[in-house]
Amino acid sequence: MKVTGVTSQKIRAMVSEGESTLAVGPHPERARRDAESLFFYLLKRNGTERNTAWLAAHGDSPTSHSDEFRALIQRRLTGEPMQYIIGECEFYGLPFRVTSDVLIPRPETEHLVEKVIELAATFPSPRIVDIGTGSGAIAVALAHHLPNAGLAAIDLTEPVLTIARENAERNAVTIHFLQGDLLNPVAGERFDIVVSNPPYVPEVDRPTLSVEVRDYEPGLALFAGNDGLDIYRRLIPQAFACLASGGFIALEIGYGQSAAIADLLGTAGFCNIEFAPDLQGIPRVASAQRP
Repeated sequence: MKVTGVTSQKIRAMVSEGESTLAVGPHPERARRDAESLFFYLLKRNGTERNTAWLAAHGDSPTSHSDEFRALIQRRLTGEPMQYIIGECEFYGLPFRVTSDVLIPRPETEHLVEKVIELAATFPSPRIVDIGTGSGAIAVALAHHLPNAGLAAIDLTEPVLTIARENAERNAVTIHFLQGDLLNPVAGERFDIVVSNPPYVPEVDRPTLSVEVRDYEPGLALFAGNDGLDIYRRLIPQAFACLASGGFIALEIGYGQSAAIADLLGTAGFCNIEFAPDLQGIPRVASAQRP
């Protein structure tokens, strides 16, 4: 469904029109909220900050942004994530720029950050490396909350690292970014904590994902073979080799993967294997220690 009309109309009517359009899209339950969020983003992009209270009071005011607004609504109607349209999101209370080059940070990944902060308390100046940093969300959040830590972050491609560097600068933290596959760029170095939210979605689950994830987020950051364990199989032995004695690995994992991850960690030589649940009670964070 495509919205048409004049280039200028009253604000309330324009937002309601956007809501009606999104009501037949992938997420009708969010139609009003998304329409309002896109309108506020459009105003911000044009140099004006507004909120819902302002909208309620000025709904009968005319706007010249109708065409721009409709273009944003059409993008959302196809299923493009709001975070990509707006170009930013919040993670662990910090602002991040996101593009289609990087995975959108998830709230459940905050559990991984919390676990690493807990583990880091056992070291006076922990050396931490984040594998597959993406937007840099994990590394930036850790650097922000662990000022005594030394942070390195690795990703496979330069476009991704460009976003991560921008987010580190935006949040005024210092991180050493490196390009390469898993831990190869730091071969021979020693760390106290290896952290990663790697791709872990089984390829067979691709058809079941929402349109936002399946059609817009980078597949390289999502899928890891038929069982979702391909990256873990490579990363876990590498992590054991680069950890100092007493160091930890912390991983985000997918639904139903805890038994397989425990086996991979044990086989690699890790001890003190633990799992922390997310808010739905699903094991979401795996951690283990190198003896």
